[in-house]
Amino acid sequence: MDIDTDQLTDVLARLKRVQGQVGGVIRMIEEGQDCSKVVTQLAAASKALDKAGFKIIATGLQQCLLEDVGTRAVDQAELERLFLSLA
Repeated sequence: MDIDTDQLTDVLARLKRVQGQVGGVIRMIEEGQDCSKVVTQLAAASKALDKAGFKIIATGLQQCLLEDVGTRAVDQAELERLFLSLA
């Protein structure tokens, strides 16, 4: 499946920030930083990843679901499965 990357520039920026956040979390752990600070940063990175996933689904939803099956209607169970995969 190919999603138009022009529509996902904000997702790419978000993922690059998450990449930096995860690097920061790793450094914090290696340096023995306070647990609550580490968890706070990890939670922020996790939320950012979730938002990126939801944006990708929202942007390419019909294409993702219809690419291999022609023009069938969007199935509610499939939509639910995609969203829950990020939960």
